[in-house]
Amino acid sequence: MLRNMKLSEVVQRSTEWLAGKGSDTPRLDAEVLIGHALGLQRIELYTEAERPLTEDELAACRALIARRGEMEPVAHITGRRAFGRLDLEVTPDVLVPRPDTEVVVDLVVEMAPQGARVVDWGTGSGAIALSVADLRPDVTVTGLERSPAALAVAQRNLDAHPALVDRVRLLQSDGMAAVCGEQFDVVVSNPPYLVPADLERYPALRHEPEEALVSGPVGTEDHERVIRESAGVLDPGGLVVLEVGQGQEDAVVSILRGYGFEGCVTRPDLAGIARVVAGHRT
Repeated sequence: MLRNMKLSEVVQRSTEWLAGKGSDTPRLDAEVLIGHALGLQRIELYTEAERPLTEDELAACRALIARRGEMEPVAHITGRRAFGRLDLEVTPDVLVPRPDTEVVVDLVVEMAPQGARVVDWGTGSGAIALSVADLRPDVTVTGLERSPAALAVAQRNLDAHPALVDRVRLLQSDGMAAVCGEQFDVVVSNPPYLVPADLERYPALRHEPEEALVSGPVGTEDHERVIRESAGVLDPGGLVVLEVGQGQEDAVVSILRGYGFEGCVTRPDLAGIARVVAGHRT
């Protein structure tokens, strides 16, 4: 980046550099990070496109772009991530919420009965729990999280949305341990579903917590655990909704049926890949 470079030039050069580093969305990444560095909205990158940047402004932009060049998630660099209608804090202690997971939320919102008691297994940042509560004012949601650091992020996100505080509770729990003896209408989860080799194939994932990504050598070990534990806390007819990895939908449906769930359905993500599996307890 050169002295007196215009804002539009900084965005363009950053886009080209990030594309060369392997970013799938180099223009978006450049705009978000430069806007964050300069305290500008994305529209202002265009309305102020001809403005020369100071050396300090250039340095601030360069530092963030360099971090993205190492494939650090944009959400970790800015500390924020939009998910549904919510703006969430994100740290390296939690999985970065993906747009695919919004399909999970949509299915819960669509299928949960009136006044449902929902439990979110492995809540992470709280993205699913808070979004379900946001979109369904009639439900209550319990978010369960094993990691104290991740739970702290979820709690800060809940505190930042005071309208949801009375209907969402967050508990530290290894699986369903903290809610043994309670009954729910819906269990929802985005469990780990990668295999160890995936971390080699997708080096960008090294910035996110491995325990939130990798399930085991098969990839559906945590799905089996969620389903098994769901059978103990769901009322008859209760619903379980699970995010799945590409190609895992048939295996997860088979696990559901093996534990007595019926009426299984799948839903695709925006790319048309089967991303969500759901079934009802008999």
